[in-house]
Amino acid sequence: MISNITPIQLIQLAGAAQIALAIGSLAVPRLLNWTAELSKVSSIIRQMFWVYAAYILVINLSFGTVSVFCAEELADHSTLATLVSAFIAVYWISRLLIQFFVLDRAGFPTGTWHKIGETVLVSVFVILSASYSYIFYLNLINHVN
Repeated sequence: MISNITPIQLIQLAGAAQIALAIGSLAVPRLLNWTAELSKVSSIIRQMFWVYAAYILVINLSFGTVSVFCAEELADHSTLATLVSAFIAVYWISRLLIQFFVLDRAGFPTGTWHKIGETVLVSVFVILSASYSYIFYLNLINHVN
């Protein structure tokens, strides 16, 4: 039952989800045909795009790794735990908002599998946003110096 999950377990589950997301995102360039799409732009734009994509991948993987292996530290109500959980919450809330208010829906791929994929992806964004917001809240109200 979900109500029996401790904050540490929640952080570890969120970490595992972020690692899975990072691994799954390795298929995105092929699924969305990035090579062909990026061939239409200048080499500097293409290079910057790949660099930014790599940064996002590493950040997601790093958040996941820290959450899985340092869950106790992320839940210890310290200043660092409070700030890191706030940062991760803002990161995922921002990603969720970008999905709905920035990305051009007209450019989204169609088809059943793409719709299922987007639904799963958005669900993960919601879960991560809520999880880290909750951890931030717990850290904030129990903050110790």
